[in-house]
Amino acid sequence: MLVTQQPVLRRFWYALMPIHQLDDGPQPFTLLGENLVLWKKQDGTPAALRDRCCHRTAKLSKGFVEGDHIVCGYHGWTYDCGGSCVRIPQNPDGNIPAGAKVPSFHCQEKYGYVWVALEDPLRDIPHFPEDGAPGYRRIFQFYEEWKTSPVRVMENAFDNSHFSFVHKANFGDIDQPVPQKYEIHDTDYGFQAETLVPIKNPPAGHRVTGTTTPMTQRHLTNRYYLPFSRRFGCQYPDSGIDHIIYNCATPISDDRLMLVQWLYRNDSEEQCSTQELIDWDAAITAEDRDILEATDFDACIDTTRRQEFHMPSDRPGLMIRKQLLDLLKAHGEEEVHRGNRRIPIHPVAA
Repeated sequence: MLVTQQPVLRRFWYALMPIHQLDDGPQPFTLLGENLVLWKKQDGTPAALRDRCCHRTAKLSKGFVEGDHIVCGYHGWTYDCGGSCVRIPQNPDGNIPAGAKVPSFHCQEKYGYVWVALEDPLRDIPHFPEDGAPGYRRIFQFYEEWKTSPVRVMENAFDNSHFSFVHKANFGDIDQPVPQKYEIHDTDYGFQAETLVPIKNPPAGHRVTGTTTPMTQRHLTNRYYLPFSRRFGCQYPDSGIDHIIYNCATPISDDRLMLVQWLYRNDSEEQCSTQELIDWDAAITAEDRDILEATDFDACIDTTRRQEFHMPSDRPGLMIRKQLLDLLKAHGEEEVHRGNRRIPIHPVAA
């Protein structure tokens, strides 16, 4: 599936960047192939427009913020949060051409990030119940551009069969390649998948897991949020520690995404420091990134096309593909892929 060619995907919220990045002025971001400019208004809330001045097409992200408005750095044309031009410095009489406007987009801050929906959203931003809950701390872990597609990231997140191989250097046990099965339930946001997974517990992970035994377990209560968000709900039963990760695989283009990752823990900084937790998950995430960037980004969601073979442990990934395909069909779309797209794909330059 080529995500930029599926209009319905524009009707969901995506996490773009930490809100504090807007303290330095307007910032550019490309979402589903749409070039955006983001900035922070006087009340601290974000705004988003297309990153093109309607005068001579200069990028508004090269400009500056003035009150609640954004000013083009080329000739000073000034726009409000709705995209309307409200000032042309070269016209002292205040005359503004009819229709002088650039498109605006739904934009809000949540969980410390700027979220954008390009068109009227079908659903709310996913709910993270641990955020602000007593006993939990929030840690911003990753904000990285990956050369793959969000479908690949989402299905990998529910794939227990890759642990023994991709993660054999830390918690995976290559001598035990048969994965634990999930108990899966459909939900109004996607699905929930629960299982108990035995893992290796090397000394480097003792403070992360809260136990020193050579082997321990993860009780996983994972959730998939249509289209490209997920919860890794990990509890270590031996210690009672929660290690809960939320990801948003924000599509930049058909073959690029921004991986955003939050972590919630119910322990203290003294028990396991923020840096230890970032370093631990960074090593694991880097292994996922390395293998996913070696896959074909044009993941087939219509399995009747028989582009890939499958095994029983692929069930969560197949459910993701089916829910995405059902979403397209419900909005009168079919899967667009390399085989039926007339215009050649031009990947974003490195």
